[in-house]
Amino acid sequence: MTPERQARIEQVAVRRQPDLTVFMERVHKPHNLAAVLRTCDAVGVMHAHAVPGSKGLPALNHTAQGAQRWVQLTRHQDSARGLKTLKAAGFRCVAAHCSEHAVDFRSIDYTQPTAVVLGTEKFGVSTEALELCDAEIIIPMVGMTQSLNVSVANALILYEAQRQRAEAGMYQPRSTEASPWRDLIQHWIARDLARRKTAVGQPSISPEPDPESDQG
Repeated sequence: MTPERQARIEQVAVRRQPDLTVFMERVHKPHNLAAVLRTCDAVGVMHAHAVPGSKGLPALNHTAQGAQRWVQLTRHQDSARGLKTLKAAGFRCVAAHCSEHAVDFRSIDYTQPTAVVLGTEKFGVSTEALELCDAEIIIPMVGMTQSLNVSVANALILYEAQRQRAEAGMYQPRSTEASPWRDLIQHWIARDLARRKTAVGQPSISPEPDPESDQG
């Protein structure tokens, strides 16, 4: 591994946010799952969560651009157990859900440990999940359409969280020896080395674009 590659890994890892996450409830379209994870990576989410649909989690497509390698994804059997686990860890769970109780998504304090709960494309967040959430949020709209694609909504919410956290200095790099960033760096480096070692031993074929490229 080149010094430049290791420096890049460390630079990204020490800005990861262990107390900001996304909880996807049966998001079943490959494009949406991939886009959500790509935004998670872009704003520094360390760890995402998902409850698979009846057919399991969809295979990720090119939309992810390799983000799944940099955002750990934990699968939960059902929403109740998954959300209870997050709440026990100190997360405030906020559901993207249009209701009379919902507040503007920008009014939430995302500098606190926060889990953004996203529902399935067709039905939204389930009643089971809503009962465990601490707040419901909406994205104000003035058009004829009263909802956004789940991955677009996720991006707007996470970038508001990123804005608030950046203003609060929460993206200042941590020490590479501090936990959990130290373990994350070690894991990324070990995986990167193993992947490149495997690639060296493969037959020479026309290469495809590297989804882990630092460009874009």
